[in-house]
Amino acid sequence: MTNRPQSSESPSPEPTPRRRFMTRAVVAVLTAGAIGGVGARAFAHGWGGGWHHGGFMHGDLDPAAVDQRLDRILKHVYVEIDATDAQKQQLAPIVKAAATDLLPVRGRLHDTRRQALELLSQPSVDRGALEALRAEKLRLADEASRRLTAAIADVADVLTPEQRRSLAERAQRWHRGHR
Repeated sequence: MTNRPQSSESPSPEPTPRRRFMTRAVVAVLTAGAIGGVGARAFAHGWGGGWHHGGFMHGDLDPAAVDQRLDRILKHVYVEIDATDAQKQQLAPIVKAAATDLLPVRGRLHDTRRQALELLSQPSVDRGALEALRAEKLRLADEASRRLTAAIADVADVLTPEQRRSLAERAQRWHRGHR
C-alpha cells in the first residue's frame, strides 16, 4: 500500500480491493472503445492476473454488492460524460451484464491459483498438472477478454466521440497515477 499525502480537503480512505476492481472494470469498459488495446492491457494489469494479490482477483464479490457498486460508479461516470437519459438506460445493462458474466470467470481463475498452490506444496511437482492448469488459466483469460471486448464495443456504440475521448483522457490520467 502506498502512502500518499492527504490534502487539506476531506480525507478519503484507501479504496478497498473490491472498489478498485469495480472502478477498474467500469473505467476499462467505458473507455477502452476509444483507446486501442486498453482492454487487453487492463486484463494484463490486474483483470485476470490471479497469480498476484489485488486487481481482479482479490477478495470475494457478492453479485448484489457488485450491482450496488456499479450503480454508484455509473452515476459518477454519467456526470463526467454528461450522459443523456437514453444513454444511461443503455449503458447500465451493458456494464452490469459484463460484470455478471465476468464474476464466474473470476471465481474459476481464483480456483486455478488455489490449485497451483496445492500442486506446488506436494512433495514432488507434477509438471503435467501445472501445464494443464496454465492452459486452463489462459483459456479463462481469453474468455474474459472476449467478453470485455464485446462490452467495450457495445459501450462505444452508445457514446459520442467526445464522450469517448473524455473517458479515454480520464483513464489515461488514472492509469498514470496508479502505476
